[in-house]
Amino acid sequence: MKTPPQRFLVEHHSHFHYTAPAYHSVMLLRLHPREDCGQRVLKFSLRSDPAAALASFDDAFGNTCHLLNIHREHRQTVLNSRVQVETCPAPSFETHTESDDWDALSEMANPIQLWEYLNPSRFVYTCPALESFVTENGIRRGTGPISSLLETASILYKTFRYEPGSTEVYSPIEHILETGRGVCQDYTHVMIAIARSWGIPGRYVSGYLHLEGIAGEQVPAGASHSWGEFLLPGLGWIGIDPTNDTLSDHRHIRIAVGRDYADAAPTQGTLFSGGESGLEVQVTVRESDEPVPAVKLYAQHANLIATRAPIPSQHRSDQ
Repeated sequence: MKTPPQRFLVEHHSHFHYTAPAYHSVMLLRLHPREDCGQRVLKFSLRSDPAAALASFDDAFGNTCHLLNIHREHRQTVLNSRVQVETCPAPSFETHTESDDWDALSEMANPIQLWEYLNPSRFVYTCPALESFVTENGIRRGTGPISSLLETASILYKTFRYEPGSTEVYSPIEHILETGRGVCQDYTHVMIAIARSWGIPGRYVSGYLHLEGIAGEQVPAGASHSWGEFLLPGLGWIGIDPTNDTLSDHRHIRIAVGRDYADAAPTQGTLFSGGESGLEVQVTVRESDEPVPAVKLYAQHANLIATRAPIPSQHRSDQ
């Protein structure tokens, strides 16, 4: 019997607070879910306090982004996004055989469009610490790519300790490899690095997770989540969540994809202020029984403009 699509309501609250007045802040927001791989957006709203100009555009990875610009004095920035999204169960590959998948993978991985998912990026790369970790934990290419990836995810799940606050958003891959402690972002970077070293295209996914039914889940309620997707012969992009040792399914709500965290962070920006800044985030994900509108609703703003202005690199903050 075919499992019907499931609807979720996600509310994402971000509160940036400053110790001194800020005079100008520019933020790049990735809070609108993707509409592919069996997922569609039914409702979406995005509000800021102070109210600000919003520009909507798609980035190079096909993520829907919003550029927010506050050009007046303010002591805080509050962002509230609310989305109703429909997801479908992941396709089954129980009957898939892997006998020739490594050869098929090497042929498939030649096109230039996969280059960015096969080569090192800012947070995903091979290094002596990764090579030692792989050897010490018996991680190796097995019979086929999918079985090798699932075994690797299980090893990461059993070996690492999930510990919020143990790493920063810009922590290098060596940190979790050397300390054994990290969060979903770190698990995902290690998983993708290993996959790419085997010639498997891997990309980073940021999103949300509905925790109900996840055995032994490690992601705390009220947080966003991340996992990896891997392009496999005959299967397409397959999501694997090493933090929870599971395949991604209808409970994994996809927001953005990219080479690593830097391409898919929910918020990034520049703040012009003489003080320090802090951030508090609260995420709720629950099943939705709200009626579906006849026409999709997207975030709109009276002074919406079409622009692709770059964000300055200094004093960046990510969450």
